[in-house]
Amino acid sequence: MDLRFTAEERAFRTEVRDFIDRTLPDETRARMASGRTPTKQQWGWWHGRLYEQGWSVPDWAKEHGGPGWTPVQRYIFREELQQAPAPQPQQFGTMMVGPVIIAFGSEAQKRRFLPGIRSGAEWWCQGFSEPGAGSDLASLKTSARRVDDHYIVNGQKTWTTLAHWADWIFALVRTDPAAPKKQEGIGFLLIDMKSPGITVRPIVTIDGEHEINEVFFDDVKVPVENMVGDERRGWDCAKFLLSNERTGQARVGMSKERIRRLKRIASETPAGGRPLIEDIRFRERLAAVEVELKALEITTMRVVAAEQKALGARKPDPASSLLKVKGSEILQSISALMVEAAGPYGIAAPMEEAPEGANEPEIVPDWAAMAQPIWMNWRKLSIYGGTNEIQRNIMAKAFLGL
Repeated sequence: MDLRFTAEERAFRTEVRDFIDRTLPDETRARMASGRTPTKQQWGWWHGRLYEQGWSVPDWAKEHGGPGWTPVQRYIFREELQQAPAPQPQQFGTMMVGPVIIAFGSEAQKRRFLPGIRSGAEWWCQGFSEPGAGSDLASLKTSARRVDDHYIVNGQKTWTTLAHWADWIFALVRTDPAAPKKQEGIGFLLIDMKSPGITVRPIVTIDGEHEINEVFFDDVKVPVENMVGDERRGWDCAKFLLSNERTGQARVGMSKERIRRLKRIASETPAGGRPLIEDIRFRERLAAVEVELKALEITTMRVVAAEQKALGARKPDPASSLLKVKGSEILQSISALMVEAAGPYGIAAPMEEAPEGANEPEIVPDWAAMAQPIWMNWRKLSIYGGTNEIQRNIMAKAFLGL
């Protein structure tokens, strides 16, 4: 298998990189480089520029308003965004619910929802996990009972990323409690977050940030036409969505950017009278991560090449589980090395800006103050999208027949 990029693909990379360099605001780039989530305004503005360029929905075919890129072009595009670093298109819409609507939705649903996802006019969040249904997602209890032309939804979702920004939520709901298998009798429902009966409560994570939420549904009325596909076959939609999500979690470009940043920091950070980058133990651990990243990059390219040969296939690729596991582990290893580079400065609390009236120079660099919060926050990488333990079970069944 020849994994080298063609001349056309290299030219495409240059086109994407040039667009990012001339369009991405310095403030947004700096915020992304610090490890912080972009503000809603920054993210929305950038999505709008990608929309104007025709790049806001990189995975979509031309007939649905996408650029019609090959899998290799999509890979290059995401890698360049991650290496800039720049915000991805709003992923809950473009990468998750949008492809599900295209694959399983009605023509009316496509006309109603796809334009707002492309433009960024409507923000989405994901309603999958529940207090008693995380890795074992099929045990979910949020119910949707049909009454005439509506469903009445009751239950709770948790760990709902950016629900406080979202206009809509796509949720897995129990439509048939008597189904013989727990994966059956589940629907994939599109719910307006402004509906009466929805309550969003913030969850402040260990790094002090508000990124995730609890979402409560109390007798929420949802039109029947908002059910995607068969009301008993929502599990098919979920598997399709999760396969796409896990493939994207390799984050090769993001790891490359963080390693470059780590090397620069380590070359400027003193340790025992010399730069940390000259410490043999630190260099050994850094080299080990780089070797794993190169292996992940090659494996990702193999998956992309296989996808390119099987255009139009809907079946989830179990190799996406491998990409998710290794991608999350590599980023966690990088964050641990960043904490080591920060040393005692890592205990300082990060600040968005200096307190009012402060006239003293900043003692702790921002990257050092952010090292611990990022390390803590990235513990989640091996959990969301299906825990790494569950992914190993999937691979054991798919590849080894266990």
